[in-house]
Amino acid sequence: MRIAMFGYQTWGHRTLRALLDSGHEVCLVVTHPKSDHVYEKVWDDSVADLAAEHDVPVVLANRPTAELTEQLAALAPDLIVANNWRTWIPPEIFDLPRHGTLNVHDSLLPGYAGFSPIIWALINGEPEVGVTAHRMDATLDAGDILLQRSVPVGPTDTATDLFHATVDLIAPIVTEALELIDSGQAEWTPQDPTKASFFHKRSLEDSRIDWSWPAEDLERLVRAQSHPYPHAYAYHRGQRLEVVAAGLSRGCYGGTPGRIFIKEGDGVVIVAGAEARHGRSRGLLLTRVRTEDGVEWAATDYFRTMGGYLRSHPETAG
Repeated sequence: MRIAMFGYQTWGHRTLRALLDSGHEVCLVVTHPKSDHVYEKVWDDSVADLAAEHDVPVVLANRPTAELTEQLAALAPDLIVANNWRTWIPPEIFDLPRHGTLNVHDSLLPGYAGFSPIIWALINGEPEVGVTAHRMDATLDAGDILLQRSVPVGPTDTATDLFHATVDLIAPIVTEALELIDSGQAEWTPQDPTKASFFHKRSLEDSRIDWSWPAEDLERLVRAQSHPYPHAYAYHRGQRLEVVAAGLSRGCYGGTPGRIFIKEGDGVVIVAGAEARHGRSRGLLLTRVRTEDGVEWAATDYFRTMGGYLRSHPETAG
């Protein structure tokens, strides 16, 4: 088959590598220019560079254009494969090939369509994450499913761990999908729209700690914002403080959310949860923090005395 590819960052890079290794002809690669967005500088293997290494023509674009549509029509690909393309692809492109467009998405659709699905899924305590290969249609990430593969989420897994586990699924799922499509054995399963969820692109604001969340949710937020993602953060005495590592307290602690309460083991307990006043909630046990100057501290060294609060915003710090 003649295949055109739309993709970006490491997800797109792994997809293109699988296409190049498949024995099919890659006739065009379309990718985004490099971005300064904080989440687009993470896992940023260059699709353009890989294509150039293999003498595959490359188009750099933020959005499809009329000229690109004409170029694709002239190339007459049998299939388009997309992964981590960040803007809408119109039907005059995704319906152009005789096999349509195969989109590869890093969630178990119909749940977690949209952006940063692994981070959102980890925050929400999902038991597994994965990759879906589906047919592109006019609704983002909603087309019929060809293949899915999943990996379990362990109790200490970070978003970084889950990225590596799921990105390794891309090559085998693309390879199998191509074989099924080329042989005419592909069986497509419609998604159940009643089980769909759609998530927006994450930004630094989404890493801000809200101390009204239960500690269990905050502990997952910290794991979801693991290096190289921007860490979860709060403010102490007006200065931004990143939470590098945290767990759940052994004991239950009552009071006001955000209170710097007590040392426990190798960490410091911060009262958390909207129901914390009842004294039946666990706290968030901070173990590693980083100050605005980039210095990382054991929480027990940074918080020399107890008392005071961690705040969500600097203007209310105390």
